[in-house]
Amino acid sequence: MIDQRHNAPRRYFVDAQGHRVLIGLSAEETAEFEALDLAPDETVQLASGICVREGAAARHEIRWRELYAKHEGAWRAWIVQSQAGRAQDLSFVNYV
Repeated sequence: MIDQRHNAPRRYFVDAQGHRVLIGLSAEETAEFEALDLAPDETVQLASGICVREGAAARHEIRWRELYAKHEGAWRAWIVQSQAGRAQDLSFVNYV
């Protein structure tokens, strides 16, 4: 089995302000996703100014899943594009 801990592509990029932004999300959505990733029984201040408290766990999880699905779809598309680019770089290989 191949050890991918040091070879796996990152799921984020660094924006002009030096913030990590998840592929497929805006900087605000990334901040919201990271805040929602905290334990649901903690009070969380979202970028939008809304506080998520205990009892809002269902809405909390739904939004987290929405953001994760958006990120995951964009990340998978990015992987496919980057692999296609690498295949073109290997045009010297004879696949016959």
